[in-house]
Amino acid sequence: ITAEEAKQIMDTEEGYIILDVRTQEEYDQGHIPGAIVISHEEIAEKAEEVLTDKEQLILVYCRSGRRSKIAAEALVELGYTNIREFGGIIDWPYEVEK
Repeated sequence: ITAEEAKQIMDTEEGYIILDVRTQEEYDQGHIPGAIVISHEEIAEKAEEVLTDKEQLILVYCRSGRRSKIAAEALVELGYTNIREFGGIIDWPYEVEK
């Protein structure tokens, strides 16, 4: 989905998770408000303990969109059914917090 579509979901829906799949260092430099971080390299190991509801809407992003695609595919392989990947924070025209 586009950044605009992701923002609309964030503004109008509840019960979703925003997942930043960059490194902790990148996350600390600036992230979308409310996002949790699990690096794309740790998705397979950590997803099921952090993301307990496999039907919950999860909005996935990274820096440019490459890692979020990899992470979204990994989540689907783990059985998650409601994944929306919206690319990179470099294309995010909305609020970012540190």
